[in-house]
Amino acid sequence: MRRWFYALGLTAQVRLPVPVIVVGNLTTGGAGKTPLTLALVAWLKEAGYRPGIISRGYGGHHGGQADAPMAVDADTDPDLAGDEPVLMASRSGCPVWVGRQRAAAGQGLLARHPEVDVLVADDGLQHLALARDIEVVVVDGARGLGNGWLLPAGPLRESPRRLGQADAVVVNGPGAAWNGGGYAMTLVGSRFRNLRTSGGDASARDFAGMEVHALAGIGNPRRFFDHLAGLGLRVVAHPFPDHHAYEYKDLPPGPLVMTEKDAVKVAPLVQATGRQDAWYLEIDAMVDGGLKDLILNRLREVHGPQAA
Repeated sequence: MRRWFYALGLTAQVRLPVPVIVVGNLTTGGAGKTPLTLALVAWLKEAGYRPGIISRGYGGHHGGQADAPMAVDADTDPDLAGDEPVLMASRSGCPVWVGRQRAAAGQGLLARHPEVDVLVADDGLQHLALARDIEVVVVDGARGLGNGWLLPAGPLRESPRRLGQADAVVVNGPGAAWNGGGYAMTLVGSRFRNLRTSGGDASARDFAGMEVHALAGIGNPRRFFDHLAGLGLRVVAHPFPDHHAYEYKDLPPGPLVMTEKDAVKVAPLVQATGRQDAWYLEIDAMVDGGLKDLILNRLREVHGPQAA
């Protein structure tokens, strides 16, 4: 009904003055939206665009997300802005703003950064108040669409038919649970960075013979633990809920490895205790190059070539 109201113009959408690319998913839990958003931003920058990122800031204050629009940088408290926006601000090298209303976040970003000529919305497929030019839906290749039922009977936020309305479907990782095609995406990473020592890094070989404690407060912790096992690490798994607020009691003694998203929140605890055995794995998305061509061609069709 909401979609019909927007389609018929009974409920107004906000159209921002620059093109908007929405990266979202149909299911609850993590599917790989943030790594894909970072990959898209990198492509746009290579093509000469000046992108910005907007997000709802889930994981922040006031019931789980930032209310009023706010700018985010690498030093922003994730309790205020959310863990993923802080991660994206650190990795992307472009402006990041969050807010419950994505259109207001985009307006705030553009007012502060008039040079931005394209916005990428991390999450927001169901946030129909924001008009968009391109929709990219991410599907977890291993979990697919679950049992195919909508919440609360299943994991779906929308009907599977919604996939046919998106401009592109990206399948994160192989798996028998998904056979709907789409652009392939793989998460890769083998370098660990120390949370306390600036510039310190390690390889999987440096953990040979050790038992490491792995923390993962993400939508699908098992994916992270399996990735570490694939690198040859002996892992003691410590799964937590997505966007978990870490406390000292959550950090076991011994070598710690975690996702980059978790490191955003664990870093202050590590700094306070002075421990030097905490590491995060830096992950990048490797995506079918056909998606890059589709995105850039669609931008040129709708809004012309990028500014020089």
